[in-house]
Amino acid sequence: MAKRIDLRAYQEAIATRLAAAQAGAGVPALLGFESGGRRWLIDLPAAGEVLPPPPLAPVPLTQPWFAGMTNVHGELQAVVDFAVFCGGAPTPRESGARLLRIGTRHGSNSALLVARVHGLKRTDSLFAADPEGGEDGAPPWQGDAFTDSQGTRWLRLEPDRLLADPAFLDASLPLAD
Repeated sequence: MAKRIDLRAYQEAIATRLAAAQAGAGVPALLGFESGGRRWLIDLPAAGEVLPPPPLAPVPLTQPWFAGMTNVHGELQAVVDFAVFCGGAPTPRESGARLLRIGTRHGSNSALLVARVHGLKRTDSLFAADPEGGEDGAPPWQGDAFTDSQGTRWLRLEPDRLLADPAFLDASLPLAD
């Protein structure tokens, strides 16, 4: 015998779920990730695709932060170890490591190798950490700092600025005279 469903209760449950979803609609979400012991936020559309890192082909005579090249969906991607680029230790190639294809939206085949992706962070759950301004000497691609309700500090990554940074664009080692 089939289970009976209370149609009114079912419709009320759907209406409640739709109202909750609409209440959260319009609140921008940022993708949280970790690299070099720091936590970062990036606009979700700018994060592009997030995937486990495929095998990387090393490229000789490049900066230590240039992790190599890889093929993603038939496109060559230049992969930057974001932790090393920021002056830290290399990203461990563990199961949590991910590739963020940040250049897709900007017409660039650039990806960041990061240690871990933390998922979506709603902007209404973050508080400005530096109301008087950012860190002294911060690179131009580092945006505002925030804290969440647990007191964790998050830095905003501005991928369009990172992709335009001359230091990011020049992965070659300087040739010795």
